[in-house]
Amino acid sequence: MDWMKILSALFIIAMIAWLWPRARRMMEDSRKAEPGEWGGVLLPLAAVAGFVVLLIMMV
Repeated sequence: MDWMKILSALFIIAMIAWLWPRARRMMEDSRKAEPGEWGGVLLPLAAVAGFVVLLIMMV
């Protein structure tokens, strides 16, 4: 293992350690989704998945 891989791994670990408390706080402070809001998420996800399938079929 060369020094670049070790340095990259240490950087990734440091970044996760630095971001983890902030992400946990954002999850605690965010409002909870209501049942009617999931339709607004599923429609764009289905559109993106359909577009990806279309691109795969064209290749």
